[in-house]
Amino acid sequence: MTSIRLNDPATEPVAVEEMRAHLRLTGSEEDSSLSGFLKAARTHIEQATRRALISQSWRLYLDGWPVGRIVRLPVSPVQSVDQITVYDRDGNASQLGPSDWQLDRSAQPERVKIKLGAGLPATDMMAAEIDFTAGYGVSAADVPENFRQAVRLLAGHWFEHREAGTDLAITSLPQGLDRLLSTVRVPLL
Repeated sequence: MTSIRLNDPATEPVAVEEMRAHLRLTGSEEDSSLSGFLKAARTHIEQATRRALISQSWRLYLDGWPVGRIVRLPVSPVQSVDQITVYDRDGNASQLGPSDWQLDRSAQPERVKIKLGAGLPATDMMAAEIDFTAGYGVSAADVPENFRQAVRLLAGHWFEHREAGTDLAITSLPQGLDRLLSTVRVPLL
């Protein structure tokens, strides 16, 4: 199983203006740097927790169905399954309809249950792609506060230690970050 993000979020969970106030900066000279640190912090937190903070599209590639045709999605929270494409041994694609699968949000990570034999190619299935949307919502207000605080904490740490060299800035994380994220990690597949 391999997954890729198809598009970056349209916004960040913490705005540059909010980060400027958090750091007690009075001017906008550092806005470009702050924007980069905010994006990097969001990305780091998403990778560490296997969660998407702001709505984004993903694609999961499969070489075949797992046992029981239950596919665990690699990123939470899942808002929707947008499309499932199945390829036969000749590379011909066919779409599964919404009646061919069911999204189970009660599991962590969320999973898709493929109905037995539903909409599958006439020849043996070779591969599948599942396109889905993950995230808490489209705006920063949709993101839980513990994630927003983690983004501020990490972006602020990297901003304050940017001149310390790559070892300190990248390998050290601010105190309290692990506590903010410890209860929200999605289990490994």
